[in-house]
Amino acid sequence: MTQRLSISAIVFFVLMALLGVYFAYAAVQGPSGILRRVQLESETRDLIRQRDSLQAEVDQMRNLTHRLSDEYLDIDLLDERARDVLGLVRADEVIIR
Repeated sequence: MTQRLSISAIVFFVLMALLGVYFAYAAVQGPSGILRRVQLESETRDLIRQRDSLQAEVDQMRNLTHRLSDEYLDIDLLDERARDVLGLVRADEVIIR
């Protein structure tokens, strides 16, 4: 005995299949989907690397600032910076360019 599905049952199954395809597509490609998550994780890693690089630069500048401060004066660093900024050399030095 062959039973035929009614039109309403066929429409129901087609709609459910389309709904399943839509949700599968949204889970992969949607704004909160898997691909967006991978992209965000990659961007996060890049930003963390950039933040760490900037933090190292800030730490270096903080160290130089401390070494040139009134509480702690590094004479060699002061001499180096003054020569660099003012373009001065000692009489006993030879400049190689």
